[in-house]
Amino acid sequence: MLRVAVVGSGPSGCYTAQGLVQQDSDVFVDVLDRLPCPYGLVRYGVAPDHEKIKSLQGNLRSVLEHERVRFLGGVQVGTGPLTVGRLRELYHAVVYCVGAATDRHLGIPGEDLPGSWSATEFVSWYSAHPDSADDGFVRGARSAVVIGLGNVAVDVTRMLSRGAAELSPTDMPQEALTALTHSGVTEVQMVGRRGPSQARFTTKELRELGSLPDTEVSVDPAELALDPAYEDPSGLPAAQRRNVDVLRGWAERPPEGAAHRIRLRFFLRPVELLADCGRVGGVRFERTVPDGSGGVTGTGEFEDVAAQLVLRSVGYRGVPLEGLPFDAARGTVPNAAGRVLRDGVASPGEYVAGWIKRGPTGVIGTNRPCAKETVTSLLEDAPALVRADVPEDPVAALRAAGLEPVEWAGWQAIERAEAELGARLGRGVVKLADWESLLAAARTAAP
Repeated sequence: MLRVAVVGSGPSGCYTAQGLVQQDSDVFVDVLDRLPCPYGLVRYGVAPDHEKIKSLQGNLRSVLEHERVRFLGGVQVGTGPLTVGRLRELYHAVVYCVGAATDRHLGIPGEDLPGSWSATEFVSWYSAHPDSADDGFVRGARSAVVIGLGNVAVDVTRMLSRGAAELSPTDMPQEALTALTHSGVTEVQMVGRRGPSQARFTTKELRELGSLPDTEVSVDPAELALDPAYEDPSGLPAAQRRNVDVLRGWAERPPEGAAHRIRLRFFLRPVELLADCGRVGGVRFERTVPDGSGGVTGTGEFEDVAAQLVLRSVGYRGVPLEGLPFDAARGTVPNAAGRVLRDGVASPGEYVAGWIKRGPTGVIGTNRPCAKETVTSLLEDAPALVRADVPEDPVAALRAAGLEPVEWAGWQAIERAEAELGARLGRGVVKLADWESLLAAARTAAP
């Protein structure tokens, strides 16, 4: 029998656990998570109005309900009593699937002004992450700038533009719903330093902006024309060609006079966030042009865009976990085919999968082959990993150290509490948004 701890219950963690129990009937897996709720970014990173993607929770759920998989939430690894070294003592092998927990910065003056946040912080707030707080994201804001041209940028732009009729049926926490539906933001500009042919959003996400009620989407034809591939996109991959087609249609459409306006801007690089009475009042952009090598270069021409809310969406970044080696340049744990490398040598029994292994790239499905590679490495090493000193039930050791894991019954109790809250509010399921409420709900589970 091989006991494996998987740290992280998002897609990469669940796919790792699934691969282990499917390929070896003698493997038992404990999936540990710092939060009392499973599913990682599928719960806390997918926009609440994306029901199809959120339905992936059903697939992850089937993994965590497997007879040889156990969910242990509310367990912090790396600090406190459960160090990386101690966890290694309790299991034959440990797979770290801790993702990329922070965001990249712009590195420009004014970035830390009140009113300037990462998209990660904004998404965590409306997704009810218990570490987030209502920092008044939209309070007093009339216009917003979203910096970035990926799917997360599209998500936050869309959420800023939706009304009560579209948001109320979601599982968004009540406080965020109230704030967004009473927001005074009527214009959102989504801005990228490169052109439409290099944007990273998918066509499906892009088109959703055009289907928002009472919302006008506009694109400046002159900015599109700066892209060498715009006039003849035939050499682009199919996905980029579709994006260009959608943008061309919006650029040719006359103004509609809608209550909300979304502007997609290209070839503008942020150089400074401008202050107004101690808060963000705008963004200074430098016009860029293609440099002929796939990048852009500045022109020395500047444009100031007014905004009382600025959200940067320029990528995620992994953070070090105390006790594990870390490649600061890449934001990942050094590894070879998922095996953790310490000073260039594979560390027995330590593995990684997901973004902390390969960096924040790909979509949810990309985690499947990534996890498969790590599982293959672990099972190849399995004969050398079996040790007699591993306890039969590591949970007893966790409790002896003062930890009280939230097991599957506790998570089910949280689900019931969220359904009851939604019923009281006349909505569907409504997420609990703070640690106290989550843990109180978990404690109602039958022993």
